[in-house]
Amino acid sequence: MSGFSSDWLALREPLDLAARDRTVEAAFLERVPPVAPRMLDLASGAGSTVAALRDRLPEDARWLLTDYDPGLLEVATSRWSTSGSGDLATLGIDLASDVEALPFSEVDAISTSAFLDLVSEPFLQRLVTCVVEAGKPFLASLTYDGRIDFEPAAVLDETMQDALNADQLLDKGFGNALGPGAAARAIDLFLSTGYQVVQGQSDWQVGPSSTGFLEEFLSGWSRVGAKHGATNEEVEAWRRGHLNQARSGSFRCTIGHIDFAAFPS
Repeated sequence: MSGFSSDWLALREPLDLAARDRTVEAAFLERVPPVAPRMLDLASGAGSTVAALRDRLPEDARWLLTDYDPGLLEVATSRWSTSGSGDLATLGIDLASDVEALPFSEVDAISTSAFLDLVSEPFLQRLVTCVVEAGKPFLASLTYDGRIDFEPAAVLDETMQDALNADQLLDKGFGNALGPGAAARAIDLFLSTGYQVVQGQSDWQVGPSSTGFLEEFLSGWSRVGAKHGATNEEVEAWRRGHLNQARSGSFRCTIGHIDFAAFPS
């Protein structure tokens, strides 16, 4: 599985927390036991799902955080193990090969954040099967869906959006990724099993106050654009232009994400 640094996850977490759909989360939390719920979080990284839900769960919630990167799990443990977020345990696991080994039947609810757009169709089918066979509620937050809107716009915006969306379909460690189509496909799979689904948009709203995030994000995006056919000169001018807009206070960017909760009828 492709990795992410703890610094990058820290930069994006404020945007994630602001974007999450509270109506979708409420539908999920209604199906979580009110006493000592056992929460299984997939691809947990530095514990962003805990950051989002801990104040809305009982104090005695028990978390099992899973990730391939032991360093990120260490960060999550240092953040949350003594924060009053209930009991917290971590499990290092290669989800691509071993997702079926997770204790789906032994927990009360399953969550993940910013993960499904990285996975392949076969993996997604396996994951849905695990959740449905266990009969558990499932929350998937912040799945990128391909929508991007810049204000003010630049000439290269559409080319860069196409490059990013094409790159999202490459193998992220699970086979060719579903990328922007992941949320819609996951929802279809859950509905086909008889599960109910509540969904909503959880778009990033990137503005001048997010300059630190934007510098890192646009740098990575520039490398993607160059990889998919734009010249280095074009993408550098595009990057500088939007950063200058942000520094002058005139920049806004909406980046589309989907949240959904799925649960047995």
